[in-house]
Amino acid sequence: MKNVCFFLDFEKIDVARIVYKSLNPEIKHKIPKTKVNIKLEETFLKIEIEAKDISSLRAACNSYLRWINTALSVKETV
Repeated sequence: MKNVCFFLDFEKIDVARIVYKSLNPEIKHKIPKTKVNIKLEETFLKIEIEAKDISSLRAACNSYLRWINTALSVKETV
């Protein structure tokens, strides 16, 4: 198994919550061959991704990082 862990620190707790809530539905629609856990503590968001192979790990990392970027972009425009 391959794994990676992202630790993100946001300036405000409400921004961290927005990103956390936007990622939650994506966890329910699993990416094949991967397991993802997210945890929110104050302004810190921890994302753990475990995959059976490196290509699945890369795909999951790209997807989650893109979803985070999208959530932040939407928050800025609203």
